[in-house]
Amino acid sequence: MFEEVKVLTHSSIKIAGKKIIYFDPFEVQEESHDADLVFVTHEHHDHYSPEDIGKVANPDTWIIMPESMRGYEEKMGNLKCRFVCPGGITEAEGIMINAVPAYNRLKPFHTRGKGYVGYIVTMDNVRYYVAGDTDMTPENQDIKCDVALIPVGGKYTMDSKEAAKLVNRMKPNLAIPTHYGTVVGSRDDGKRFAELVDSRIEVRVMI
Repeated sequence: MFEEVKVLTHSSIKIAGKKIIYFDPFEVQEESHDADLVFVTHEHHDHYSPEDIGKVANPDTWIIMPESMRGYEEKMGNLKCRFVCPGGITEAEGIMINAVPAYNRLKPFHTRGKGYVGYIVTMDNVRYYVAGDTDMTPENQDIKCDVALIPVGGKYTMDSKEAAKLVNRMKPNLAIPTHYGTVVGSRDDGKRFAELVDSRIEVRVMI
């Protein structure tokens, strides 16, 4: 199950269901222009790359971004954009979208006031949670989802230990570690995360 989910690199994710959706396209190798929706979690360069968005987008693609990024759409030409606030709900291309606040509790990199988000996307009766750059927070610790894509690299986000604690509380069917091995963290972070997750939860290490 869930073979439709791919981690391309870092936090760059593709889900190929009834719609083709990307999250934070980054270091995209090929120009596919196949995206129905592209989700951006925040404006940092490893999550918001107009060049990489351009490689997957086409004139019919919807770009979903946090409200805090109004104005950034000008860098992407004439692409269609929709903005959502942390905690907000919207819909595009028949896909239900919940924006979950994404922030660090103590670190200065992603403070709550900046309005960054992760997303819960419901497609083909599957709930996918893409956390964005965040720690374990009151807003995400009780999320119910089928697939959870969680940052594990530490420094800018939670580390593998905290990420496993979050996943063990959420109890998704599948957990996938992200945000390590290139910009931050080591390639061992995914393995460490897998070792700490409850054995009843499937873990796929894709980086």
